[in-house]
Amino acid sequence: MSELLRLHMEMVPAMDALLAALMGDFLGTPAYLWVAFLAIVIALLVFDLGVLNKGDEVITARRSLSLYAFYVTIAALFGAWVWVTRGAQSGLEFYTGYLIEQTLAMDNMFVIATIFGFLAIPPKYQHRVLFWGILGVIAFRAILIGLGAALVYSFSWILVLFGAFLIFTGFRMFFKHEEEPDMEKNPIFQFLRRHFPISDKLDGHRFITDAPNKTGKIVRALTPLGVALIMVEIVDLIFAVDSVPAVFAVTQDTFIVYTSNIFAILGLRALYFALAAAMNRFSYLQISLAIVLVLIGMKVALVPFGVKIDTFLSLAVTVTILAGGVFYSLWKTRNDPDRSALDDPKQGQLEP
Repeated sequence: MSELLRLHMEMVPAMDALLAALMGDFLGTPAYLWVAFLAIVIALLVFDLGVLNKGDEVITARRSLSLYAFYVTIAALFGAWVWVTRGAQSGLEFYTGYLIEQTLAMDNMFVIATIFGFLAIPPKYQHRVLFWGILGVIAFRAILIGLGAALVYSFSWILVLFGAFLIFTGFRMFFKHEEEPDMEKNPIFQFLRRHFPISDKLDGHRFITDAPNKTGKIVRALTPLGVALIMVEIVDLIFAVDSVPAVFAVTQDTFIVYTSNIFAILGLRALYFALAAAMNRFSYLQISLAIVLVLIGMKVALVPFGVKIDTFLSLAVTVTILAGGVFYSLWKTRNDPDRSALDDPKQGQLEP
């Protein structure tokens, strides 16, 4: 009995310290909210890989839409929890940041489809690349958002540069929306081909395999799947340079920026297969994305001058422009047959 009492007395201070740590602030937000968010994301990833997609199989457009609806529901519930625990303004900022990230990241989905087609990645292995790519997103976005928050906190005028960059990117996207990316000349692909041994054949769903090099010696080499994973990760990091500053236009709250980013990416990765099944039907969507970028850039640039545009107004305008782009694309291509980005991928692109 005395031993149990002693253990209890020793545990009480540790429990008190843990409770104090959870109730304390981390980057301006109670630590327990960060812990809850990470627990939800980890549970979603385990459920995704361990239950929903534990085997290598093709994800149909219908299943993709169902998964997307599931992730949107989780994000909506999380936003409601933020609304209740942190107030209406924080909740509205979360939903606005979530929508902005989803809007801007759609262009990333089109590039990912091009990468898969170029590297001849079969549809049944594409989910594996997207899933493991999420882990990189969680880490890299944390670093990028943390850096952005530190810069904004120390130099508020940096938002003017963020805004100018977004405006420039929007205009560039608007005038180049019909250009197809040339993966053969892609600097990331060229760098990998020059510096790493790459197998020209798949080895199941492995990212690394044993393959002969140019001299015939068997070495460890990247499979096309491994090349795809690296390219997807780097492309996402490049696109984050656009989307992260855009969310800072809505709020400088690190918790809102990070959580809205991660939930948006989780949902879009689930939606990828539905988008890819009829990629040509959304050929005009990039124009609306360009307009959104320009408007958000203007909003960001005005913040250091004390001009703040209402968050609800930003949300309404973003929804309207995005919906207009989707409906115009569907109407303009109404007589075109669906052309899937998952079919007829180019073959032999990795051969020397």
